[in-house]
Amino acid sequence: MKKLWIAAVLAGAVALAGTAMGQATRGVTGTEIVLGTHSDLSGPAATYGVSSTNAMKMRFDEVNEKGGLHGRKIRYIVEDTQYQVPRAVQAGEKLIKRDRIFAMVGGLGTPMNNALFKDQLDAGVPSLFPLSAARSMFEPFHKLKFYGAATYVDQMKAGINYFATKKGKKNICAMYQDTDFGKEVFDGVQQQIEKMKLKLAETVTHKPTDQDFTAQITKLKGAGCDLIVLGTIVRDSIVPYATARKIGWTDVDFLGSAATYDGFVAGAQGGVTEGLYAMGLTDFPYRDTLSPTAQQWFDRYKERFKVDPNIGAVYGHVAADLTVVALDKAGKDLTVDTFVKAIESIKGYRDIFNGPEASFGPNKRQGANSSFLAVVKGGRWVRLTDPLTF
Repeated sequence: MKKLWIAAVLAGAVALAGTAMGQATRGVTGTEIVLGTHSDLSGPAATYGVSSTNAMKMRFDEVNEKGGLHGRKIRYIVEDTQYQVPRAVQAGEKLIKRDRIFAMVGGLGTPMNNALFKDQLDAGVPSLFPLSAARSMFEPFHKLKFYGAATYVDQMKAGINYFATKKGKKNICAMYQDTDFGKEVFDGVQQQIEKMKLKLAETVTHKPTDQDFTAQITKLKGAGCDLIVLGTIVRDSIVPYATARKIGWTDVDFLGSAATYDGFVAGAQGGVTEGLYAMGLTDFPYRDTLSPTAQQWFDRYKERFKVDPNIGAVYGHVAADLTVVALDKAGKDLTVDTFVKAIESIKGYRDIFNGPEASFGPNKRQGANSSFLAVVKGGRWVRLTDPLTF
């Protein structure tokens, strides 16, 4: 009888252990929460990748220095994709399968996120506030996909509407990367010109790594464009615009998405981007225009990383801060379900950079939907309009 009793106790203990293991939340222990990011640290979008991951590191470190969240500290892992889909797939596989992250925060790039979503979501890993404004970041609806701002499509609709109604533009052209990102921007262009019965005079495409845009600019000039909408990021925003101005083509405006709204673009050597337009999501982090709280953030960032924060740092901070807010709301009993409910409970979130108010809900995965028009003036982005929604 004694042997039978011991066997029963051991069997019960094994069953309980198995149940506990089955109920364990991946990436979460009694003392740690593991978060990950796939980003571009050394490729054509590195200006966004480096600054955003730096800001996320800084925000998570600040949380850890104060003791963490409900007894747990955040371990943050970053993988470099070089803005290449195959590398993103490798990075995602490592983060999901080997590192067993709880959530992916601020993943960079439309094609990279799209390539990872199936495996990531199948594994139950939430996608939080990616650095892409593609509709696929929150559509179709999935309980684990959250995005914070206006899409590229709506940015382009608002921008084209402004130029057509305020500046009389009629012959619209498009130059965009032959990627998921570029096609998303172009979709917004097509939707708006059809709605306003404007003319799509010409389109040209390029690879993200292209260096020479003479052929594209020559083709666009020949089409008589009066507005060129750009599905570009940093270098591929600067070079085509500078090429057009160098050949004396000055009676055409260029409009980029929020991906063009970058400090390196505005501050390009020799002022070659003066007069370039882009849609913005939140005010650019120039120290003299920030609130006192944001200035303190600016100083901490510069002291730590020895460089001024770029707009990518703003996006990274906001992504990390929203994640921290949700983790805190989820409480000590942290599971994917409690975390999702915590994000859904966020209402009226305001960042420290004068960004749009963000709110989520059980059926709402896009936090905000406004953008504004900005222009490069004196080597800086200058905001021209109040928030525009579409």
